Amino acid sequence: MSSKTTILGGGAMATACAILLAENQNQDVTIWARNSTYAADMSATRENKRLLPGIHIPDRIKITSDIEEALANADFYVASIPSKHLRASFTEIGSFLAAGTPMVSVIKGMEAKTFLRPSQIIREMTGDRPVVSLSGPSHAEEIANRLPASVVAASEDVELGKTVQEMFTTDRFRVYTNQDLIGTELAGALKNIIGIAAGISDGLGYGDNAKSALITRGIVEITRFGVSLGADPNTFSGLAGIGDLITTCVSPHGRNRAVGYRLGQGETLSGILDTMRAVAEGVTTTNAIHGLAKQERIEMPLVHQVYEVLFNDKSPEEATNSLMCRPLKEE
Repeated sequence: MSSKTTILGGGAMATACAILLAENQNQDVTIWARNSTYAADMSATRENKRLLPGIHIPDRIKITSDIEEALANADFYVASIPSKHLRASFTEIGSFLAAGTPMVSVIKGMEAKTFLRPSQIIREMTGDRPVVSLSGPSHAEEIANRLPASVVAASEDVELGKTVQEMFTTDRFRVYTNQDLIGTELAGALKNIIGIAAGISDGLGYGDNAKSALITRGIVEITRFGVSLGADPNTFSGLAGIGDLITTCVSPHGRNRAVGYRLGQGETLSGILDTMRAVAEGVTTTNAIHGLAKQERIEMPLVHQVYEVLFNDKSPEEATNSLMCRPLKEE
């Protein structure tokens, strides 16, 4: 039996997800992009020139800016909208979404003012519905080029998780399942902050030892934070945790690492963001996670120093000294 999936968003990951789903001949796939000019260009050229240049979008994928047309008869929705735009987007289109239709979220972030995870914002803005978080080491560029990857589909609904697993799995994209929606979403958000720190380290020329220490101590902070908020600690040793963190900290595709690298090279945050085509989720997420960690009294030294560099004009060198000169302790 065929089904229809509508991708909400026209970015790199939205396009990659559509290409992935279209490999299943029983899937009808539609991309909804808010910008009509952008949608028309993608539809005509069969290419996301701005974010995935050179990658062909199969002809069977429909691309439209008409939300009613995009959502008509959809069996599943895939949310691929930056977290800082998620509430505004669903304020605009939420009334068009059918009640109860499952939502697959590939969003990795947290809302700064409310400290809400993507699934919580989705349910608040569109009504109580099943939500699955699809997360893990999964750069859009590699997925769209059919390079091997493995991720996790996390949902409290075991059967829905298995359904999404089957929808997205191909011979080059392997999906596991778990029931820890909280931990999977938190891991996806926090890894972007550590990715900024890793980029700063690279920009300063600190080398492999420093990068390894950042990744190792980073997963400690991510786990501590997640467990404090009710997550399963095992999630952070899997694909959604350490797996995604490694990719974010080492990959040349990573937007958050790129922000950090340029900060380490001496550029200003405003200057960096003004020249970026895509959203670096880690900047907004740092503000949110730092605020929530402070509120819940969770020790997050790496996150705190990234926050100081991003929002209080602390130099990367000073931030390094603050970390290296902390009181000695057991691991």
